[in-house]
Formats: sequence, C-alpha cells, structure tokens
Amino acid sequence: MEVIASGISDIGKKRKTNQDSICVNKEHHFYVVADGMGGHNGGDIASQMSVKILPEFIKKNISKVEPEKLISSAIGFVNNEIFNHGQKNAELKGMGTTISSVLITETYAFIGNVGDSRVYMINNGKLFQMTRDHSLVQEKLNLGVYDREGARNDPQKNILIKTVGFEKDVSVDVYKYKMSKHDIFIICSDGLHGKVSDSDILNIVNTKIQNPRNATQDELTDAAQHLVNQANINGGQDNISVILLAVK
Repeated sequence: MEVIASGISDIGKKRKTNQDSICVNKEHHFYVVADGMGGHNGGDIASQMSVKILPEFIKKNISKVEPEKLISSAIGFVNNEIFNHGQKNAELKGMGTTISSVLITETYAFIGNVGDSRVYMINNGKLFQMTRDHSLVQEKLNLGVYDREGARNDPQKNILIKTVGFEKDVSVDVYKYKMSKHDIFIICSDGLHGKVSDSDILNIVNTKIQNPRNATQDELTDAAQHLVNQANINGGQDNISVILLAVK
C-alpha cells in the first residue's frame, strides 16, 4: 500500500523547551512520537535517543524479524539504552519517555506503545483510539472511578505508571491491525489529546481531509497544523506533537 505522512512538533505556549521528538521514516514506513520527561534536559535526551535509535534498529532488523516482534524488540532495546545512559549520568537518572509508534507493512499496521502518547485511527469518518494509556488516570477508568470526560479534569492525569527508560525492563503493548485503503492514523503526544477533545480531533481531520482515499501531502500537513493550532488555542500548556498517516 502507498502511505503518505506528515508530522509536526511544537513547543506550545508555556514550556521553555520541547521535550517531544518525532520520527517520520518513509523508507521503512515507520513513525514515532516520543514525549520525554526528566530534569536537567533528561526528557529531551530520552525522546531524542528514541527517535534516533528506533529507526536504526528497524532498518537493521526488518528483514530478519517478524514485525510484531520487531517493534517490541526495538522499544525494549531503546529502553535499555536510555536506562543505561541515565545510570551513567547522575543528573539524568530517572529520565524516560513515552513512545507511540506505527510500522506499516503491505497489509497491516503494527502499533507499539508505552506511556500516554496515543495512536488513533479514523475509518469511515469515525475515530478509534488504538492504544491504551499507561497512566494513573487510565487505571482509575479501568476501575470505573469515573468516565472518560471526568478523567480529563483529574489533577493526577499526568502521572504515568510506565515509561521507556525509567526502569531496566519494560513491557510493550503491541497491536496488529489489518488496514483499509481509507484509513488515517494519528500519532500524538498528550499535548494534543490532553487539550483537544476526541470529537474536535475528528472534526478537524474530517474537515481538512474529506476524501481519505485521495488524500494529499498538503492536506495532511494542513490537518496536522490545525490540530497543533487548536491545542495552542486551548491553552498550549505542553509540547504538542502529531503525525498523520494516510493509507492510499
């Protein structure tokens, strides 16, 4: 399948640095959003390490390893690299990053996720969340403490229960999805989904990309920019990153 992609990472309106990083690797149809965390620039380093090392690992192993195992192994490898780097540098100890990634093959999308960055998919004009957050709020949702809208106002919504690089080992959520020729994937940090509702995300993308089968690069870029703009209009308290993929 032909895939087109466009990505943007924006500092937002409140932060002094951008700890998000993105990877748009068109050669191997591999895409990543990483949202770093940790003092003394640790978040910047963790997310930047992720988007550098992951595509290198994919390129080296894509012909040797089945995709589902490949994406899990790649994130596990990055986890070890970040963890070990933090152990060797006291000021970076405890740094970590979220990773949400998509690897596209001829028929399937393989999604790898750790943390609270997300992958969405739009099919026939409807939005579906393809990943589950590794956050305290998600655990409360699982327990039925409140509904999805109530979760948006939880003061602990930024507390994560799992990230890449914080501990020596990490378990990775991997999902396999058989694609259709009109699917649009959205990979984003919580700077987007934490400030723009699912319904508004859907409305912006549907407005800017009215015919996904014939989506253009310019339409994807325009939609991505409008998503970032809306997050900034809604406060822009965090860094904002988004990648849009269209399967043609």
